[in-house]
Amino acid sequence: MKKVLESLLLVVAAFLVALSGLSSGTSTGFAAENKDQWTSVDVKAMTFNLRHKNSNDSAPHTWDERVPTIRRLINMEKPDIIGAQEVLYRQLQDLKNTLHNYNWIGSNRGEHSVIFYKEKDYSVLEYDRFWLSDTPKVIRSKTWGNHVPRMVIWAKFLDKKSNKPFYFVNTHFDHQSANARQKSAELILKVTKEFDPNLPVIVTGDFNAGPDSLPHQILTSDGEFNDLWEKAVTRINEDLGTFNGFEDPTGKGPDKRIDWILGKGNLTTNEIEIINYRKNCQFPSDHFPVLADISITYNK
Repeated sequence: MKKVLESLLLVVAAFLVALSGLSSGTSTGFAAENKDQWTSVDVKAMTFNLRHKNSNDSAPHTWDERVPTIRRLINMEKPDIIGAQEVLYRQLQDLKNTLHNYNWIGSNRGEHSVIFYKEKDYSVLEYDRFWLSDTPKVIRSKTWGNHVPRMVIWAKFLDKKSNKPFYFVNTHFDHQSANARQKSAELILKVTKEFDPNLPVIVTGDFNAGPDSLPHQILTSDGEFNDLWEKAVTRINEDLGTFNGFEDPTGKGPDKRIDWILGKGNLTTNEIEIINYRKNCQFPSDHFPVLADISITYNK
């Protein structure tokens, strides 16, 4: 009987040791699973100066003729978020009626910048606008020598799939005043420094300045923003500029790459392209759009 009890005790002891080892192993695995993990959000961002509606543009480049071509281009490229410039209220209504997968934020007065976004994929947590002047909260203000009011629209988006936020900024710098372009770059830096520093920022715009300009230097110096064209793994149409003027399929060459997509934070650009799509002899706009495939990485 004594030997039986001893045997039973040995079995129980062995079982407890094994159970302890299993528990320890499980605990180690659990700890490994709860180490810092990362998630990635992919955003296809586009900047697109749509050319304001006016009576000076002749066929086939009138606004009404270009709307179907713009719709086709957008449907082909499928950007997630579009920073659009030179959008008048009538044009905004036309785009709302033709870009059914997109909602928008912006102004409804004058020529302004607008952000279109896929509503099923993103929600807007907050947004605001300001004018590029010494009085940025004054609607349509201009104090830097520019005759046309210039503005910025920005939004804090939430990617619905990952539940991760990021900022998107869209602007249009003045085409005449170098002083206005310089001060506009400085103001954008000032405003974006007030954003949550832990979140990435994407900036789109028609900057009316080339890659060797002072505004470009201001925005990309001291580790502020990166020009995603320069940082992209793959660049498509490197020999083009972005201002075609409805007539130049080269976009006036790389020195006229005046439409940029900038970024800062933990993001990489897989591919970026100057889209030189035309329908026969018709340009969708007097600017070529630029599309960047961006991956944003977050620590969970």
